[in-house]
Amino acid sequence: MIVTKKNFIYTVQKGDTLFSIASRFGSSVKAIEEANHLTPPVTDPGLIYPGNVLVVPIHLESGRVSYIVKGGDTVSGIASRFSTFTDLVSGINNLNMNNLIVPDQRLQVPVCIYEIQFGDTLFAISRRFGISLSRITKSNQGRPGYQEDLIWPKFYLILPLPTSQNIVVWSPLPGAKVVSGQRVQGQARAFEATLNHELRDANGVIVSKERFTTADAGAPEYGKFRSTLPFDKMPTASTGELRVFTRSAKDGSIQDLVRMKVIF
Repeated sequence: MIVTKKNFIYTVQKGDTLFSIASRFGSSVKAIEEANHLTPPVTDPGLIYPGNVLVVPIHLESGRVSYIVKGGDTVSGIASRFSTFTDLVSGINNLNMNNLIVPDQRLQVPVCIYEIQFGDTLFAISRRFGISLSRITKSNQGRPGYQEDLIWPKFYLILPLPTSQNIVVWSPLPGAKVVSGQRVQGQARAFEATLNHELRDANGVIVSKERFTTADAGAPEYGKFRSTLPFDKMPTASTGELRVFTRSAKDGSIQDLVRMKVIF
């Protein structure tokens, strides 16, 4: 189950306790323990160490995931961790040309959170969302409750979103069910702020033909865009792929293609 409430990704610092972390972000000790499986056999209840990476849930707010900068972080390192691009992380956070960041700064990152269900396996999650196991593991490195060979129900798994250097799609999220008129939202750095989208099913049938939309700012800004996906044909398969991209002003070829796995 994809979690739509706001979450923070936080690295434990010396002197931190679960209570102090919960108080700082408006969460609760129980919520943090469950989201990170801070219970036996992973650890004694509530036991954390400096360097542990925690997902901190905020149950009263909807929103995207923010990463809390720690000492020594760089924008390029954060981008690499979540399998995306330095330019994109910088652009969606309106950073300056030098990409200067400081400890405790909050950066929006292109990831979503999945709450593991009974019967899940990492292999099945990887296939369902179209995200490789290596990228999932990289995004969850340093988390005490993460193991490739054993996962826990209710554990909050960090899933990196498919992106290009210039496009991130915030909605729909990977594995989401889409219907005719589905809203598409994201951010893009695009020439003349123009980008395109198309929806196909797993059999290659074009369910929603290619249409263009316009972001609220053109390159070099990462403008926000919003559009819809009217169905031109009914899907012939239970799964499909949303494609968001730009076209070259020179020859019309597809550029910056983002491919998002969805279900019907």
